[in-house]
Amino acid sequence: MQITLTVNGIQHALDLDPRTTLLDALREALNLTGTKKGCDHGQCGACTVLLNDRRINSCLALAVMHDGERLTTIEGLAAGETLHPLQAAFLRNDAFQCGYCTPGQIISAAALLSEAQAGEPSHVTEDLLEAAPLTDAEIRERMSGNLCRCSAYPNILAAIRETALAEERA
Repeated sequence: MQITLTVNGIQHALDLDPRTTLLDALREALNLTGTKKGCDHGQCGACTVLLNDRRINSCLALAVMHDGERLTTIEGLAAGETLHPLQAAFLRNDAFQCGYCTPGQIISAAALLSEAQAGEPSHVTEDLLEAAPLTDAEIRERMSGNLCRCSAYPNILAAIRETALAEERA
């Protein structure tokens, strides 16, 4: 099938087997290998991308279902040579060990910050009528779909907290 995807601001016309996952289209057809294939069952979050600014597990989505839509991968977060604030914070806080989950963690964290800024509640938000403060419990809940086998969680939390505080001050 012929589809069009806008990935990291660039429109791509692709001819894909209808069974091709979004993850495989990114990695194999577009050579964007930052998005990782972890469990291939939507359980680990290594394949997280932004679809129209909402995070999804790209291993669970068929590419043809998203014809004409806009995707952001880890390669699309930086502005040229300037790292996205989350990418820089992950480096400063040593928020990775093997690094395999890091692209999905960073993409999910970017979505988390947008969701929190928009006032979207999580399962641990106490008051649904008020904007939830981005506490450690909120961050942990909002990142619960992303697993790290190396257990870099304290540093991931620190990087997200640092970025959230910097955004609040800006």
